[in-house]
Amino acid sequence: MSTSDPTSGDIVSSENMNQNQYLTFLLGEEEYGVDILRVQEIRGWDSVTTIPNSPAFIKGVINLRGTIVSILDLRERFGIESVEYDDLTVVVVLRVKSEDSDKDRIMGVVVDAVSEVYHISEEELKDAPDLGYAINMDYMKGMATIDDKMIIVLDIDHLMSLKDIDAMEKSGKALTED
Repeated sequence: MSTSDPTSGDIVSSENMNQNQYLTFLLGEEEYGVDILRVQEIRGWDSVTTIPNSPAFIKGVINLRGTIVSILDLRERFGIESVEYDDLTVVVVLRVKSEDSDKDRIMGVVVDAVSEVYHISEEELKDAPDLGYAINMDYMKGMATIDDKMIIVLDIDHLMSLKDIDAMEKSGKALTED
């Protein structure tokens, strides 16, 4: 059995259907990936409502069609040197699942650029070595080599606890209602 892959126009065999698709994006020189089924939308950078006393990597919140969405900067979250945002800065809006409930949350992550969509099987996903990187290993699902480049696949559900998101969104809702 084969079907058409709408992202590339390629024919996808049934064996490729067992692979997950990952949207990749750049942070500095590194390429990261997230499960494409978790991506709600990709948008340009827009101003945010800042939340007092929040960690530096949390840029603030936006009102996205009636939903308060926390925006975090992955460069700062991972300890990578920050850059100034411009017209090319991208926000990837993601659906994050809670570990302790079926509740989904919407959050946005600021990245340098969106790259490509790759099919990566579970067999291609290798455990990342814990070498003291700035990235907490809990945030990583694994690593895969595609076309001679390493893709760091993130587990977005662990990037930020829902308790933190709840607190941010409640603060943001109060600030945006004024």
